[in-house]
Amino acid sequence: MQGYLGETEIKSTNGTPYEGFGPTEWAMQFIEFYGQIDGGHHKQWVLDQVVRILHGTPIILFLAKWDDGKQEFRYYTGEPSQAYLDWVEEMLGEVDEDGNYEYGYEEGCAP
Repeated sequence: MQGYLGETEIKSTNGTPYEGFGPTEWAMQFIEFYGQIDGGHHKQWVLDQVVRILHGTPIILFLAKWDDGKQEFRYYTGEPSQAYLDWVEEMLGEVDEDGNYEYGYEEGCAP
């Protein structure tokens, strides 16, 4: 993208449109922003992001800037929390005699 200067991590949501966001607000933000994108693999990604957020995975906020003064906030989930990892393990079910899980778990594909 022409004139793109990069993005800088924002350490606090104070003074941003996301000020005061907790897990519920972040989960809804992901659903509202990404949930309408076509493709089951993208929708699965949204579900996984919501599960991560609701299980304590942090949100990392960035501010992207361009040389014409344009700027926009971007956000991503950070390293998965142990609560999320434990939940995924639980969703996989029992392990059979061959070491295979009873179920699969798909993280999906980011749009």
